[in-house]
Amino acid sequence: MRLIDSIYNAIYNEYYTNVKAEYYIQKWQVTYYGGNHNFELYYFSDPTFIDLQKTLNGIDEETLIKIAIDLGVETPDYIPSVPIFRNTLKESYPTASVAFERALKAIEEEPDTAIGLANSALESIVKEILKDNRIKTKKKNSSDTLYKLTSDLLKEFKLYPDSNMPDEIKSLGSGLMNVCHAIENLRSDKTSFHGHTNEDYIINDTMYAYFVVNSVCTIGNFIDSFYKKKYPPTNISTPSCDNEYIDDNSDDLPF
Repeated sequence: MRLIDSIYNAIYNEYYTNVKAEYYIQKWQVTYYGGNHNFELYYFSDPTFIDLQKTLNGIDEETLIKIAIDLGVETPDYIPSVPIFRNTLKESYPTASVAFERALKAIEEEPDTAIGLANSALESIVKEILKDNRIKTKKKNSSDTLYKLTSDLLKEFKLYPDSNMPDEIKSLGSGLMNVCHAIENLRSDKTSFHGHTNEDYIINDTMYAYFVVNSVCTIGNFIDSFYKKKYPPTNISTPSCDNEYIDDNSDDLPF
């Protein structure tokens, strides 16, 4: 009930009028064979406009969660990684934000496109972080893709698998690298981003798109949080003339 109330308020905060609220909620209504719907729209009789509260109460939980995510509403009993990630992108990574918003919209109709755009969003975040003058590991080639870029960043974060961190932390770093490598390979080999032939397998199941997009949210939230902890935006050090760094915060690890 709290989630429904939050969605109700978010819809009217975003769209203001009953007509626009109705148009928005109609976008989530699916018509099945025979004319049945996944949920019904309810209306007040006088004047005639949508009874949004009653309509929301008749919507299944899975669809409510999707609506909440789309509106940036935190979801109780679920990790709100998508809303948090969207807000982070809007505030700090505008290029990545555009790609990620397109990815969210493409999940249902074009799952392979959603995966490619999610990869691009994560790649943009890492590139943006590597531009920080306080980071010694610099991107050497503008054509570097997600796996190589993440490798450079994790070296800087002291999370790369061959670092001197505890084995458990190295395992997490190795796992993160493997996930990024898999996402990059999916984009290259199982989507239409690089062109394909009739015999090639292209992902067409939304389940995989949701899995990749949620994985990108988790990784992106972690990378951004680690970066801002290790390199606080209010404490930017300036490189000296001989390119030595005044303070690389090498011991300021958030664990």
